[in-house]
Amino acid sequence: MANIPELKISGLHAKVEGKEILRGVNLTVRGGEVHAIMGPNGTGKSTLASSLMGHPKYDVTAGSATIDGEDLLVMGVDERARKGLFLAMQYPSEVSGVSNANFMRMALNAKLGEGNEVPVLKFHRELQGKMKALSMEPSFAERYLNEGFSGGEKKRNEILQMAVLRPRIAILDEIDSGLDIDALRIVADGVNSLRGSEFGLLIITHYQRLLQYIIPDRVHVMMQGRIVRSGGRELALELEERGYDWLKDELGIADETVSANA
Repeated sequence: MANIPELKISGLHAKVEGKEILRGVNLTVRGGEVHAIMGPNGTGKSTLASSLMGHPKYDVTAGSATIDGEDLLVMGVDERARKGLFLAMQYPSEVSGVSNANFMRMALNAKLGEGNEVPVLKFHRELQGKMKALSMEPSFAERYLNEGFSGGEKKRNEILQMAVLRPRIAILDEIDSGLDIDALRIVADGVNSLRGSEFGLLIITHYQRLLQYIIPDRVHVMMQGRIVRSGGRELALELEERGYDWLKDELGIADETVSANA
C-alpha cells in the first residue's frame, strides 16, 4: 500500500433510477490535502459520495475511481472501508441494539484483520479519550448507535468514528448541517486533529462557514453533475459573497438541477 493515500476519480458518470446524475467528474485527493466541493442543491454532490462508497442505489455507468491505484468500483462496501475509504453521512442511520462502542470496535477490528484485534480495555481507554476531545459524555459509548441522538450528536458521532478508524481518505457529506457554532467548532477541531500526510479529506458543503474552521487546499464547484470550476479558499469566499448565479451566468449554465436529492 502506498504511503501517501490517493483517491483518483476520472470521468465518473452515475445514474439513480435511470436518471443520469453525475456527468463526468474528475478529481484527485491525496494525503495531506483537504478538498471542498460546493454547489447548489441537486447538482450531484451527495451522489458522488454515495457512488464512491458503493451504495447500491447508485449505478456507475462510465469512468473510473481508484484508491491507492486499486479499482474502487469493483470492491464491495466492506472492502472499500477496509482499504481506507470513509464516509460521514449526511443522515446517519440509527441501529437499535448495537452500542456505539461495540459498533466501532467491530469496525476497527474488521479493518485491522484477524490476529490484529485491539484488546477491549485498550480500545475503551482510547475511545474515552477521543470522546472527551469531542465533548461527548462517557455514556455515549453505551448508547445504541445514533438512536435518540440529536442532529448535532449524530454528526459528532460520525467524527468520533472517523477518529477511531483513522481512514486514509475521508468524505464528509454536509457534516456541518444542523450544527450550532459551538458544535461546529468542536467538530472542526476533531477533523483538524487528524490532518496529516497519511490522511486525505473531501468535504461536501453548501456553506463557506465550515471552511473558516477546516481550511481547504482546493475548492471545487459542482453544477449539473460535474466540476465546473476549481480554485483556492478564495473561491469559497466569492461564492459566499456572490452566490452561484454569477458563476452560472459566466459559464453559460442553464438554471437546472439534475436531481432534487442529489
